Amino acid sequence: MRNIAVFISGEGTTLGRIIEACDKKEIDVNLALVVSSNEKALGVALAKGEGIDVVCAEDEKTIIEALVNHNIDLIILAGYLKLISEDIINNYSKKIINIHPSLLPKFKGKGMYGINVHKAVIEAKEAESGATIHYVDKEYDNGKIIAQEKVDLEMLETPESLNKKIKTLEKKMLIEFLKKP
Repeated sequence: MRNIAVFISGEGTTLGRIIEACDKKEIDVNLALVVSSNEKALGVALAKGEGIDVVCAEDEKTIIEALVNHNIDLIILAGYLKLISEDIINNYSKKIINIHPSLLPKFKGKGMYGINVHKAVIEAKEAESGATIHYVDKEYDNGKIIAQEKVDLEMLETPESLNKKIKTLEKKMLIEFLKKP
């Protein structure tokens, strides 16, 4: 069984879906650690309530120590808004994935997350959007693409309605990814 760490910065809805999938035995992973850049994030309370170890830190030494102590095999960035340090990337090469709310390489980079991405997609008059799971490298949203799925934009699509569609898609894609050995 793989030990996973989930990195969050906010409400933790994807973390919640991973916890649910573990509880229902949909995936065979051990959610060993949650790392948050924000100790007031709702996802921190969720993780603590589930008895999952939580580290609220931004310094790489503390994070690496926690990853090593928990024997982490895979790191999942789920709404984590900080750039991952080179040391963490080097120590966990091809073991860090991110879920991005667009069809990369479109709509990527610093500041391109959540509703900001969906506003940009709609302003660009895109016919479709989607979600991407990719490996993390030294640049925001730049690593090798693992999986992508598309959704069509409706005639009166809003950033909020697109956000809802994409969040559902991201969670589905992530659970499918975690089902693989």
